[in-house]
Amino acid sequence: MSESKIKSVAVLCSGGDSPGMNCAIRSVVRTAIGNGLDVYGIQRGYAGLLEGNVKKMDASSVGNILQHGGTILQTSRCPEFHQPEIRTEAAHILKRKGIDALIVIGGNGSFNGAWELHKEHGVLVAGIPGTIDNDIEGTDYSIGFNTAVQTAVEAVDKIRDTAHSHDRTFVVEVMGRKSPEIALHVGLCTGAENIILPTKDEINYDQIAADIKRGIKRGKGSSIIIAAEGEKEGLSHRVKDELLNKHGIDSRVCILGHIQRGGNPTAHDRFLASQMGYIAVESLCRGEKAIVTAQRKGKILAVPFEECLGKKFNTDPEFLDIVKTLSI
Repeated sequence: MSESKIKSVAVLCSGGDSPGMNCAIRSVVRTAIGNGLDVYGIQRGYAGLLEGNVKKMDASSVGNILQHGGTILQTSRCPEFHQPEIRTEAAHILKRKGIDALIVIGGNGSFNGAWELHKEHGVLVAGIPGTIDNDIEGTDYSIGFNTAVQTAVEAVDKIRDTAHSHDRTFVVEVMGRKSPEIALHVGLCTGAENIILPTKDEINYDQIAADIKRGIKRGKGSSIIIAAEGEKEGLSHRVKDELLNKHGIDSRVCILGHIQRGGNPTAHDRFLASQMGYIAVESLCRGEKAIVTAQRKGKILAVPFEECLGKKFNTDPEFLDIVKTLSI
């Protein structure tokens, strides 16, 4: 047990939900209790904080939750938190309720809100990366990414059965408005013939069509194209229309959507979330003022908050090379 310099801590989830958030909440609550702290749960993220929707939690509050998806604290997006006067009110609410530190489970936008609270009002903060997009700078993995990939892989495996039975091409759309991570991992794990990424300015339809026709020539009747959803709705249908109208290739579209956010977290995400929740509390108890729990080279560390405020969009060329090589 650490010698705590704080007496209380609150935890909230913000932004999109991700499988494993409940594991992190459980870890935060029980580690805080183990350190002799009062611990509070804030319902519905920053919006709930502004409404004063704060409740004290105990060990029983988080019993039997680590295997469930979603978040028992619920979550929301709170655009009002961009306003300095709103953050001032949030800091006052924390102070009035006697909360010494705030733990935020979420993505990039949620982290920026916590960082502003710390800079402007000295609120002690710890961030736990929770987003299926795995796009937070400074950490190799975020909670929920592994589960989202596994969910999508299982769905594509089922789709490929149908594609093979009907000698058909499928365009399967996975989540990722700006991040290529889910599409890359799902494409490689399912043997997709092509991957369309949101970070690419132009789609090379000629190359996609040539790859499909090359497979047909050697007796391959079906193809799978994985497309990250991108920021503009309807990408998969545009791909389908382009392949049909310009190249004479008929295809079907399957949009996986929000099933990738739900479901029981994988063992990997439970393991990651449980460690991150523990380290977040222990770091605050040791006197840290603003940290994020990050996985780097397989180890969970507490790193300076400012190292995790950006988004990562880098596409590893090796992934695309492997996909291209293995899909011939």
